[in-house]
Amino acid sequence: MFFSQKILNWFHIYGRKSLPWHKKNIYQIWISEIMLQQTQVKTVIPYFKKFIKKFPTIKSLASSSINEILHLWSGLGYYQRAHRIHKTAILICKNYHGIFPNNIHEINKLPGIGKSTAGAILSFAYNFGYAVLDGNVKRVLIRYHSIDINNIKKEKLNKKLWNLIYQHLPVHQSSKFNQAMMDIGSFICTSKKPNCLICPLNYSCQYYIHDMHFTKEKTKKKNKIGILFTIIQYKNFYFLIQLKNTSIWKKLFYFPLTSFLISKEKWEQAKKNSNTVIHPFIHYISNIKLHIFTQIIKIKKKKTYNNIIQKKIWYNIFNPQKIGIPSPIRKIFTSLQKNQ
Repeated sequence: MFFSQKILNWFHIYGRKSLPWHKKNIYQIWISEIMLQQTQVKTVIPYFKKFIKKFPTIKSLASSSINEILHLWSGLGYYQRAHRIHKTAILICKNYHGIFPNNIHEINKLPGIGKSTAGAILSFAYNFGYAVLDGNVKRVLIRYHSIDINNIKKEKLNKKLWNLIYQHLPVHQSSKFNQAMMDIGSFICTSKKPNCLICPLNYSCQYYIHDMHFTKEKTKKKNKIGILFTIIQYKNFYFLIQLKNTSIWKKLFYFPLTSFLISKEKWEQAKKNSNTVIHPFIHYISNIKLHIFTQIIKIKKKKTYNNIIQKKIWYNIFNPQKIGIPSPIRKIFTSLQKNQ
């Protein structure tokens, strides 16, 4: 039995067929594909539902402010995606009369959309014959074909994987095939402890047949950074700033901060000596490991800041403004509310 037929047979029985964006609506599929970049499906679903309810069309998205978008995106991470979605919506309204293009070359020109994402959009929206090559699909192919990734350059590996996935892609059922490949990579052919016994490809998979383990990907060492948030409090108001040119939290609001080098010894000592309301905690951003500390300063008078345009606001935790806030700040506010 051919590779693709095994995949399609598995999909008909086990594949996910009722995800919120399985509606052949190219706008919703585009939003879901951007949200799913480096984010798990179960995390994306509630964000996707709220996002589509607020912005049901490309035109409604294009006419909104970036603060409205970041407010709904808060907690999902990788905030550059939200900026690119907004920029793309504006471009589509300007250049395509508010209609998402259905041409692979035009889609590839849009911000934040690469070859795999463009293929996914057209495959799931129209069942066009384009393949998806995300991390899950790559892992399935690498193991099935016993590719030693430690002895091949990244560019050459990607070219090889694209050639392989198009060799396997069925002509008329690309959407089912692509969804199944992603599902198998996500639930069966996992990065750690793959469940080969229930995989539809196991009897022809070189990884399984020869019990290979050399294809394990090297994990990048995360950069460690210490962050001290200065929490300025006036009653139930907290002072937040917005920096336009920051690399990780662009146009999000957060406490004034100081960054510094952190060692394992300093971190362990700080945790032992911590007697603040907010205990030190760790937050991950891509390949960065943030070691977060806080200090609270309570004031009796506050200067008037309540204009988002000024990039400084007093945030009311019991009547919050609709602005974008990164996950660590949300976590801190949750603790502050409990202790208010």
